[in-house]
Amino acid sequence: MALNRLKIVLVEQGKTGKWLSEQLGVTVHTVSRWCQNRSQPSVGQLNEIANILQVDVRTLMISNL
Repeated sequence: MALNRLKIVLVEQGKTGKWLSEQLGVTVHTVSRWCQNRSQPSVGQLNEIANILQVDVRTLMISNL
């Protein structure tokens, strides 16, 4: 079950997981796990990702509605 839309947003913006990992100072493996929904970024990391990608944090989350 998908819990975040990180992979989708990266593709929409033409950015890579490697690029995001460099921006955040985390490993490529960490970002890959987030993109595959094998693990989730913390709330703080999610806010930082939203700022880096210049999107509303809600854009990165899957709605249950």
